[in-house]
Amino acid sequence: MKNFVLDTNVLLHDPQALFKFQDNNIIIPITVIEEIDRFKKDMNETGRNARQVSRILDTMREKGSLATGITMPGGGTLRVVLFTETHLKNLPVDLRVDSGDNRILSVALDARDQYPDMQLIFVTKDSNLRIKSDAIGLIAEDYESDKVDIQELYSGTRSIEVSADAVDRFYGQGWLEAPEALLPNEFITLVDSSNPNHSAICRNSPETGRVVPVLKPPKEGIWSLFPRNREQSFALDVLMDDSIKLVTLVGKAGTGKTLLAIAAGLHKTAEENIYNRLLVSRPVFPMGKDLGFLPGDIEEKLTPWMQPIFDNVELLLSGHESDKRHSNKGYKELMAMGLLDIEPLTYIRGRSIPNQYLIVDEAQNLTPHEIKTIVTRVGEGTKIILTGDPYQIDNPYVDSSSNGLTYLVEKFKGQRIAAHVTLTKGERSELAELAANLL
Repeated sequence: MKNFVLDTNVLLHDPQALFKFQDNNIIIPITVIEEIDRFKKDMNETGRNARQVSRILDTMREKGSLATGITMPGGGTLRVVLFTETHLKNLPVDLRVDSGDNRILSVALDARDQYPDMQLIFVTKDSNLRIKSDAIGLIAEDYESDKVDIQELYSGTRSIEVSADAVDRFYGQGWLEAPEALLPNEFITLVDSSNPNHSAICRNSPETGRVVPVLKPPKEGIWSLFPRNREQSFALDVLMDDSIKLVTLVGKAGTGKTLLAIAAGLHKTAEENIYNRLLVSRPVFPMGKDLGFLPGDIEEKLTPWMQPIFDNVELLLSGHESDKRHSNKGYKELMAMGLLDIEPLTYIRGRSIPNQYLIVDEAQNLTPHEIKTIVTRVGEGTKIILTGDPYQIDNPYVDSSSNGLTYLVEKFKGQRIAAHVTLTKGERSELAELAANLL
């Protein structure tokens, strides 16, 4: 059995963390309760989590005194420990400044000394606080119950060496028995072991148990868009497949994630009439210093945040109109017709979204809980696509390993109605690709 001291940011990140330490003891310094109280009025995810933590702890009081400790459902105990001046004096001189972090550290240090026969671990998502803990001899760890090893993230694709005859048979009959255990909707490059240039790209179909050819776009393209590389072909294949209800696209800037998703959405909505409308959304996070309050009505306020979406739609419309099949329809006309809607994620809680093609852009800025909130809004007949770059995160409370997008990729990688593609080659421009690699 071990003692775990939890920092404020752990509970704000995941209120259910209280139940994830099995039969070990949990210690919460009173300073953590004070800090959580400051967040309770916030109308964002952090505020909601703070209120949930307070409700959980208040419910637990019915089992006994939090000061003396209550028994947790999985075994172990939960205690709230008061801070005293004596605690602070036990810290090294440099850390005796009265601050929230130092108070929490001092309580953890005192708990370790009180129970020398039991290992104590201080759990915090604050890297600087982990460094401080290490400096004073405390064992400190990050909270990793929902972390994903970004280096081992499921890519959605693999290459398999086969005989020349197998590649020829695939082209001849249009399918092949899966050569080895593959995940549903995983993409495969069949490579001739005697001639690497002799290859074929395909997808493992969960319905048939066979590998089948990747979709070839029609001669006019998908809303005038054509894939420029293998991964983009993979992405369009699952974006256009109505049996796949959840698609995740991960890749660096310029790989075409959002453009491909919007092109497929416009095609499915305006051309094939499979879905009632295309709904594009993204979280509101500024890059760099926030501009503060913006003037105007709701549409004018949101324009700076949604402009990247508008740019992608206009680019596709301008290319599509050149085919003379549509008469100069801008995105505002599509919105007026009810075929396109662009809005922030702020308003998605509590909604049910049926029969729509839903794209969530910049999903790497969302927490796992926010991702759950969004995906559980999906109604009958809706397809949801989440795109993002785990290395470009503006949300200070998540990183490349703990964000909701990578969490979703790993959780859904074996599901029949889900598919994932990692895009690696930038296609925005030669300069953009060079910058993404060098900078």
